[in-house]
Amino acid sequence: MSSYSIQEINDILHGEIVGTTACKITAPEQLEAASETEISFIGSKKYEKYWGNSKACVAVVNQDISIEPGENRAFIKVKNADLAMSQVLELFTPADPVFEVDIHPTAIIDKSATIGNGTKIGAGTYIGPNVSIGDNVTIYPNVTILDECSIGKNTTIWSGTVIRERCHIGAYCILHPNCTIGADGFGFRPCPEKGLVKIPHIGNVIIGNAVEIGANSCVDRGKFSSTVVGDGCKIDNLVQIGHNSKLGKCCIMAGNSGLAGSVTLGNGVIIGGSASIKDHLTIGDGAIVGAGSGVAADVEAGKVVLGYPAVDARDALKQWAILKRLANPK
Repeated sequence: MSSYSIQEINDILHGEIVGTTACKITAPEQLEAASETEISFIGSKKYEKYWGNSKACVAVVNQDISIEPGENRAFIKVKNADLAMSQVLELFTPADPVFEVDIHPTAIIDKSATIGNGTKIGAGTYIGPNVSIGDNVTIYPNVTILDECSIGKNTTIWSGTVIRERCHIGAYCILHPNCTIGADGFGFRPCPEKGLVKIPHIGNVIIGNAVEIGANSCVDRGKFSSTVVGDGCKIDNLVQIGHNSKLGKCCIMAGNSGLAGSVTLGNGVIIGGSASIKDHLTIGDGAIVGAGSGVAADVEAGKVVLGYPAVDARDALKQWAILKRLANPK
């Protein structure tokens, strides 16, 4: 198990040490659960009150902290404790699961597929005809990659993921367990003779570079052309991205949120958990949709919307305040 002195950690964070401790730091942990040899984080002043009862020997804190560390304890003051936390966690990240051989003998790889140098493929994985996989890709057991797909270099695909035919994944992506790329979009039309008629979806999915897609999330293929997830997007678990939607760069979608078909997100859009976006809408660059909101109209760039149906966040808060007064008149 790795351990570090406070100075070794600060050499990475480039912060300011306040206080002293001789303890070797063995792990990061949240304030309430930390032991005497663990490091924790105070990313907001509202959590300062928990420091007194915490056993952590060190905390990474923002520069505006208003408390002292105490005896044989120390703070590392940084500009952004949340960002610094990611650097500390990297120090203590356990090794990835081990591949005894680069390509497991039970993996089924079509003879027409091309596999890059340094790529690892786990047991029970299927790779179909004319698939192209770049260098240093890691594919864990029981992944399915169907015909004519491509996977960029240094991408990681976790177990249970299905990538259907003709879809393209960029470099440095992470696809978490059981996500599905390129399933049919949800398209049906009433027909007097046949009931509901399924609309074929003959497009594909294109995922850019450095995209992360969470467990059990789904990106549907386009009805025609492509569903697109732009570079740097981060998609949480249990997210639905409908057919022919197009996400710009560095969008965030939190868990249980969903886009209906043909939604366009600009660059840097943030969609809160359990929010839903109606089909054929455009959410402008940098807009934020609050958790649980239902968006039924286009959202301008930079705007924050909230509620069901979603309106300007300031208006939503006023409406809620009025309703609260009506429900509890004095």
